[in-house]
Amino acid sequence: MPLIRPSRQEDMAAITAIYQHHVLTGTGTFEIDPPSEADMTARRADVLSKGLPYLVLEDAGQVLGFAYCNWFKPRPAYRYSAEDSIYMAAGVQQKGLGKALLSELCAQAERAGVRKFLAVIGDSANAGSVGVHRSVGFTHVGTLKSCGWKFDRWLDVVMMERPLGKGDSTAPQ
Repeated sequence: MPLIRPSRQEDMAAITAIYQHHVLTGTGTFEIDPPSEADMTARRADVLSKGLPYLVLEDAGQVLGFAYCNWFKPRPAYRYSAEDSIYMAAGVQQKGLGKALLSELCAQAERAGVRKFLAVIGDSANAGSVGVHRSVGFTHVGTLKSCGWKFDRWLDVVMMERPLGKGDSTAPQ
C-alpha cells in the first residue's frame, strides 16, 4: 500500500532519477540539463529550511513520486503564496497516486501557513498535470503563451490556483 511521508536524505537518488527523467523527456519542467543529486539535495534543504513540506510517495520501499512547495516569490508580500511541484515516476500515472500526493501536499502547505497555492505548469498540452491539479481543487487562471523553448518548440505555461484554509477571507496572523 502506498505511503506518503516526509522525504529523507536517502530518498535523494530516487528523487533525482525521477526528476532527471522529466527534464530529459517531458515539458512539465523547463529545465534543459538534469540537475545532479547534489543540486537536488540543496534544493530540498532550501525548501525544508523555510518550514515547507517536501514529500515522497513510496510503495514497497520504492519512491514513486515526490512533491514539495516553495514560496512563490522572495518579496515579503508574497509570504502566504507558494508554488507546488509534483513529479511521478514513469509508468505510475493515472492510478490516483499523484492526486493522493498532491492532496497531502495541500494539507501540509496549509499547516505551514500557505493561503494561496499556485501551480505553474509547463506546457498547455500537459493534460496529466493540469488534470491532477484540477482534481484537488485548483482552477485555471491563465495561460502564458509561448514563453518557454524546449525540444525545438515553443511551450505555454498554464497558471492554476487554489486557496488554502481561509484563503483571502481573513487577514493572516
